[in-house]
Amino acid sequence: VQLVESGGGSVQAGGSLRLSCAVSGYTVSTVCMGWFRQNPGKDREGVAQIDSDGRTFVADSVKGRFTVSKDNSKNALVLEMNSLKPEDTAMYYCAVSHKYCEEGAGQGLYNYWGQGTQVTVSS
Repeated sequence: VQLVESGGGSVQAGGSLRLSCAVSGYTVSTVCMGWFRQNPGKDREGVAQIDSDGRTFVADSVKGRFTVSKDNSKNALVLEMNSLKPEDTAMYYCAVSHKYCEEGAGQGLYNYWGQGTQVTVSS
């Protein structure tokens, strides 16, 4: 199983980024997948999840600004991030779970992780 994130970078507040997570070893349409983020010294925070039936769960802190989806043609997980704020700065990770997604689920639900892509938002 391999998950590889891409699309991170540095943007100004109000800008947009599109993160992608290329997956091998799983068919993304059949599993729960999620995006998490983490800053040094802090816990890994759930950002958004999308289940095999298309249900999505998005953290309150990013609701209305971030959209999670799957690109089945590329077997990838996508996170569209708009109206970015400095507090969105973090390393962003994608993950795969063997179970169904659960609203508010933490990293313990997930079995495989990517290495992360850095997002930096300046004010």
